[in-house]
Amino acid sequence: MSRKQGGTPDITDVAKAAGVSASTVSRAFNHPELLKPATRKKIDRAVQRLGYIRNRAAQVMHGRRSGTVGLVVPTIDNAIFAEVIQSFSQRLDAHGFTMLIVSHGFDLDREYAMTRKLLEHRVDGLVLIGLEHSEATYQLIARQGVASMALWNYRDGAELPCIGVDNDEAGRMAVGHLLDLGHRDIGLIFPDPTGNDRARGRMVGAEAALREQGIEVPENWRLEAPYSISEAKRGALRLLGQARRPTAVLCGNDIIAQGVLYAAKHLGLGVPEDLSVMGIGDFKGSSEIEPSLSTIRIPAKRIGTLAADHIAAAVTGENDGSVARKCRLRVMARQSTGPVGGAG
Repeated sequence: MSRKQGGTPDITDVAKAAGVSASTVSRAFNHPELLKPATRKKIDRAVQRLGYIRNRAAQVMHGRRSGTVGLVVPTIDNAIFAEVIQSFSQRLDAHGFTMLIVSHGFDLDREYAMTRKLLEHRVDGLVLIGLEHSEATYQLIARQGVASMALWNYRDGAELPCIGVDNDEAGRMAVGHLLDLGHRDIGLIFPDPTGNDRARGRMVGAEAALREQGIEVPENWRLEAPYSISEAKRGALRLLGQARRPTAVLCGNDIIAQGVLYAAKHLGLGVPEDLSVMGIGDFKGSSEIEPSLSTIRIPAKRIGTLAADHIAAAVTGENDGSVARKCRLRVMARQSTGPVGGAG
C-alpha cells in the first residue's frame, strides 16, 4: 500500500521513487551484493529522501532474520573491551548485521537476565565475553538454539565456540618478563576473580610461574582492585608504603597498572629505577602514557574481527557454528619495566 498524506513511507514508495520494483528494494536490504552499485545508490538516495525505515519486527514475525547480533559484555565503563567492541561492530556492519549490546557489571545472574532480553528481541546471533557463565545462561542458549559463541577467552573443550586468548598463558608471560629482568620480589594486584575467568586465569598462570621458580608472594603483597585507576592507586599506595616493598608489581590489566604508576609517582618512586610495573591487555593509550606501560598484548581488534566473521557465517549457514581459535599473545616491553635496581 502506498504512503498516504502525512503517513510513513513503505517499501512501495521507495521502489517508486527509485524507479525499481519492491522486490529489488527488498534485495538491496537483504542481499545488497546481488545488486549493481548504481542500483543500490538509487535505492539509498530514495530511502534517505523519504526517511524510510524498514520494519524489523514484522520481518521476524514472518520468520525472517532480524539482522541483529547481541553482544553481552561485563562492562562498558572503561577501555577494557572498547577495541574489541569497536572492531566487532564494524565488521558486523560490513556483513549487514547490527550489534545490540548489553552489560551486566560482572554479575552472572544479571548476565542471564540481559541474555534473556536479547533473545526476546529475536537476535540472530549471541556473543558473550569469556567462558564463565551461569548454568542457567548455558541452558538458555542451548534451548533457544540461536547461533552463539564466546570471544576474548580461549579454552580447549570450551562449552561454547570461542575465539580469544589463553589467560593462564598471559599471566605466565607477564611473570616471565619480570623474572628475565631479575625480579624476585613481585607484588600482585588483580581484580576480584569471582565471575571473571579472565582475571582468574591470569592470576593462576602468574602464581604457577612464580611457584615454579620457588617464589612465594607474601599475603600483604597480594591485593584486589576493581577496574578503576583511582581504586588501584589507593591499593598500590598501601602496598608500596610498606617497610619492605616489592621491586616489581604485576597487575591483572592495564587499568590497574596505570593506577600503580600514579601511586609510584605520588610516593616519589622512579619507574623503572625503583619499581617495575607490568600490565596485561595493551589497551589503547598504554603505549602513550609516561612512562609507557610494559604489558601483554591481547589482539583485541583481531579477536573482534574474527568473531564477527564467525557469527555472521554461523547465522547465514556458511559454517556449522563450531570454532575454537587461540590468538597469539605478545610481550610488549616498554619503559615501565627494567632490571632490578635500574642496572643495565
